[in-house]
Amino acid sequence: MKNILCITYRSWATKIYDMLEQSLPEYNFKIINNQDLYSEDIIKSFKPDIILWYGWSWIIPPNIVEQYECLCLHPSALPKYRGGSPIQNQIINNEKMSAVTIFKMNDGIDTGDIIKQVPMLLEGNIQEIFNRMTEIGFIATYDLLTNGYSLRKQNNNKSTYFSRRKPTDSEITVNEILSQPAEYLYNKIRMLTDPYPNAYIKDKNGQKVYITNAYIKK
Repeated sequence: MKNILCITYRSWATKIYDMLEQSLPEYNFKIINNQDLYSEDIIKSFKPDIILWYGWSWIIPPNIVEQYECLCLHPSALPKYRGGSPIQNQIINNEKMSAVTIFKMNDGIDTGDIIKQVPMLLEGNIQEIFNRMTEIGFIATYDLLTNGYSLRKQNNNKSTYFSRRKPTDSEITVNEILSQPAEYLYNKIRMLTDPYPNAYIKDKNGQKVYITNAYIKK
């Protein structure tokens, strides 16, 4: 029986892990869905054959990546949009299509060999995108766990990298309102609904007014 260690702090990733555990009783799953519950000692004691790091935002020690078979899910068509906040950075750049990419981790940031890459629409609100990502991620992971996988190297010549967005990046500025089209403003609002720092505007006193929903009237 293979030991599958599942580590995350994201609810969408926990859903994938729960579905895998229910669908693959022949495997021994251990799910850690809180950063405070994670430690290297848990990894050593569980002795995993595979570690899934879906929706994990912290650097994993090189000794863990080297010693264990570590897989990650990244919501972009790698090697494009490596780095933080991939969904937000794609939406604000008006991308219509993305992908769910599962890759074998190495010592770089989102640079490991690709196992699976499945197209994914970026339309709708964040929860709708999460639901899409959860369904695709579950099916892809179920397949690789039951049927094995091959690896495909990323083309570094086509790579792009984006930094993780900060809460201050959620402000819709006066300049944006005056210079950007409605679709840009709509995209900025829809990509920043919970659990992300919501879009906001400031009044003359600097007080924030948060905007959590929007639509474009045509």
